[in-house]
Amino acid sequence: MAGPTVNPDLGPIGAAVAHSLPRGASNRRIVAGLLAVMIGSLLFVAAQPRLYKAFCEWTGLYDIDRAEQIAASSIPSRPVTLEFDANSHDNGLRFRPEITSLAARTGEIVHVTYRVENTRDTTVIGQAVPSYGPQHAGGYVKKLDCFCFKQQTFAPHEVREMPVVFVLDKQLPDDVNTVTLSYTFFEVPAGSVTSPAKPAENRT
Repeated sequence: MAGPTVNPDLGPIGAAVAHSLPRGASNRRIVAGLLAVMIGSLLFVAAQPRLYKAFCEWTGLYDIDRAEQIAASSIPSRPVTLEFDANSHDNGLRFRPEITSLAARTGEIVHVTYRVENTRDTTVIGQAVPSYGPQHAGGYVKKLDCFCFKQQTFAPHEVREMPVVFVLDKQLPDDVNTVTLSYTFFEVPAGSVTSPAKPAENRT
């Protein structure tokens, strides 16, 4: 097949320029594409903090502002005994808190860890559901981070340590001196897996 015809009147320089035009146009398209990707990346980085904040507000994760508001409340803090419990609902998960009790104060951030071991030879998908003692104390437990916020998938014989971070509201009734935080892991049927899953608790 014959190549593109070049006007001989253009001379050597003109012919070279004419041959380079298609390649130059292609290069311009590549440069334009790279610039578009770069600009898009910069816009994503700029918007990421807002997206992350919106996600945290929706899930209740890492709500440090809420914790600071509780800590800054004019209500004085007071000592409270915290107790921790764990249960598994016939799903092969060996589930327990690393500590069973802790002396804390209202308004301070509390970090505790739960340990889970999948004793089965198969994968287990579970959802932890919290409960409180006394029951009305649950409204004063402000979760900042919790494995109960979403379903958890455990590989065969996997062992995992999972954190719970929360604050006890200073408005906790004076007659409540001990708060028990208990979790029960229920197995989730494979066909009903959703992510993320909302915990059955009040996150206000």
